[in-house]
Amino acid sequence: MRFQTPLVPGRLLRRYKRFLADVVLEDGREATAHCPNPGAMLGLADPGARIWLEPVAGRGRKLPLSWKLVELPGGHLAGIDTGVPNRVVGEALAAGAIPGLEAASLRAEVAIAPGSRADFRLEPASGPAIWVEVKNVHLRRQDDWAEFPDCVTTRGARHLAVLADRVRGGERAVMLYLVQRTDCARLRLAADLDPAYARAFDMARAAGVEMRAFSTRIDRAGVTLGPAMPVDPRPQSAPAA
Repeated sequence: MRFQTPLVPGRLLRRYKRFLADVVLEDGREATAHCPNPGAMLGLADPGARIWLEPVAGRGRKLPLSWKLVELPGGHLAGIDTGVPNRVVGEALAAGAIPGLEAASLRAEVAIAPGSRADFRLEPASGPAIWVEVKNVHLRRQDDWAEFPDCVTTRGARHLAVLADRVRGGERAVMLYLVQRTDCARLRLAADLDPAYARAFDMARAAGVEMRAFSTRIDRAGVTLGPAMPVDPRPQSAPAA
C-alpha cells in the first residue's frame, strides 16, 4: 500500500477528540490534521513526537493533512492509520502472498452474522471457506512484544466469538493481527487493558480460530506486509484476582 501523496514532516503538539491533532510543520506553520485512529494510541501521541503527514485534498475534506506515521527510537516507524491494515492485507491476499490463505476468489466486507461483517471471505480451490478478520496493532510496552488491544474493544471480542461459531460450523477462521510498527518481533495480548478480550481470545483459539500475526515494512512511501511473527502460545487471560 503506497501513500497517495509524498508525506511531509512535522511535530505533534497535541491529539484531542480522538480524530484531531494539532501539529507544527517544518516551516513553523501550525495546522490541524486528521488523526485516523480512534484508539488510545498509548506511547504514540506524545507532544513533541516527530510525525509524518499526508497532504489530502478533495470535496468534503475539511482538514488538509492526515497523520500517517510516528518516528520511534532507533530509526523505527509506527503507522497510526487504522484503515491501512485492511488495505495491506487485502493486497497481500489478492496476490496470494500469505501462505495458507491462497484463494480462488476473495471478497471484502462480507456479512458473517446478523449485524456483523468480516473483513474478508476467501473461497479456496478446495476445502472450506476461510473467514479473515484483521486487527491493527501498534502498542509496545516491554521488550520486543507487540500487544493488542490498547484499550477495551467489546466489538473485537464479538468478532472472536463469531469466528469461533464459523469454525464450529465447519469453516476456517483466521484472526490476523497486523503489527504496524517496525520494532517488534512477537505478539501477545494486553490482558491488563482488556481482560474480556483476552478471555474471548483464549476461547476462540481453543475452538480452532487460527491466530496469526505479521510484521510490516514501513517507510515514507507506504506500508507493505512483512514476515510472519509468532503469537504467544500461552493462555492470554489475566489470572483471576
